[in-house]
Amino acid sequence: MPQLESDAPDDMIHEDGLPGHESQLDPKPEWQPRYPGSGRLAGKVALITGADSGIGRAVAALFAREGADVAILYLCEHDDARQTARIVSAEGRDALTIAGDIGDKAFCDAAVAQVIDRFGRLDILVNNAGEQHPDKDITDISEDQLRRTFQTNIFGMFFLTQAARPHLKSGAAIVNCTSVTMYQGEKELLDYSSTKGAITAFTRSLSENLVKEGIRVNAVAPGPIWTPLNPSGGASPEKLEHFGEGTPMGRPGQPNEVAPAFLFLACDDSSYMSGQVLHPNGGTIVNG
Repeated sequence: MPQLESDAPDDMIHEDGLPGHESQLDPKPEWQPRYPGSGRLAGKVALITGADSGIGRAVAALFAREGADVAILYLCEHDDARQTARIVSAEGRDALTIAGDIGDKAFCDAAVAQVIDRFGRLDILVNNAGEQHPDKDITDISEDQLRRTFQTNIFGMFFLTQAARPHLKSGAAIVNCTSVTMYQGEKELLDYSSTKGAITAFTRSLSENLVKEGIRVNAVAPGPIWTPLNPSGGASPEKLEHFGEGTPMGRPGQPNEVAPAFLFLACDDSSYMSGQVLHPNGGTIVNG
């Protein structure tokens, strides 16, 4: 059954009201897996950051359908996290919810320890959580915002990977979430896009570091996907009205259109891939 291990205090909600409630979005993002499971993650344990909503929820749902127990790390949206736990449980798998700030190394160490205490192993680490704060001019980016964005988006990946590393054995997989903004740039997301560039370099370098240990490291670079990150991250109503229309497909993607890329990289279907990036982005062609 779903279990809530801890609640993050309300004061952990920071600038722009992030990460935002999926339950309050209209229309609702589509997280539902599209196909029956085939046991590709049977017996595995996955830790997914930002799994309370958006892409993280869709990945948790799909991983559970494929046989994995799931640890759901999230900041403070307790209602969304409980819903994701119910989704995992409905697939017949065990869910563990852990609230806290991945930008805090002590929290990351404690969270991984909870996962090991509960499940006794860790096979898949999905570094998905992130935040963004649009600004029209570089001079509008405060020092606090710059530090916070890097703390969550890239420091958190280092902290969690460091905590998880002693428990990852040969055959384990790490999947990081970068972004199309790393390849195209985004004029109003200077700090966010910079962290995504760091994540891509981190992915490639960590792959080189771990590949001889039998641990594969890859990444997914989504395009515009309908999740709480965008309306809660300060996007204007005008920008949201046309969100995703600039892709060749002319629409935003849904979380359940991205989750299969994470599944592919987490399971043995991608056994000959490491240091690579997949691009579910609506047809935008990038070099990467």
